[in-house]
Amino acid sequence: MKDMKINHNFKNLNVWKKPVDLAVNVYQTTKSFPSEEKSGMKSQMRRASVSIPSKIAEGT
Repeated sequence: MKDMKINHNFKNLNVWKKPVDLAVNVYQTTKSFPSEEKSGMKSQMRRASVSIPSKIAEGT
């Protein structure tokens, strides 16, 4: 059997697009958080939201 080259482009997956939208919304929402939250909840929420699509992309 010939070698099949499978091209998985995670950017076409809805399961990747939805968490990207979530991450954008989290960034927009946390922009209005107080400055003393920079290294607290704000940072943690942003990192968590970005990790979801990153893990999906990594898995493809």
